[in-house]
Amino acid sequence: MSSRMRITSGKTGSRRSHHGIKEPRLSTCPKCGSLHLRHRMCDNCGYYKDKEVIDINAKIAKKNERQIAKMKSLGIDPNAKETDKEEEKNLDLKKLSKKSK
Repeated sequence: MSSRMRITSGKTGSRRSHHGIKEPRLSTCPKCGSLHLRHRMCDNCGYYKDKEVIDINAKIAKKNERQIAKMKSLGIDPNAKETDKEEEKNLDLKKLSKKSK
């Protein structure tokens, strides 16, 4: 019966030398200047190789329309949230301070 050969830590380390995580290779978009993965469309503007692949503005507008329709179906006024936030910002310091009471 033959004895098994031992695997040293050096052999194990050399085998695992290619297991390290590498950072992604990024390129800058010539149109908007943001970073994106190579050979992929820019997520910010929707262009790839100076051609428009996806109309981002139309996509955002469609998403906003769906959100407004969902709010209306729930019985919430979509414009009411903005006015509530403006009223919260217009608070008096005299009302908030404890010393002026």
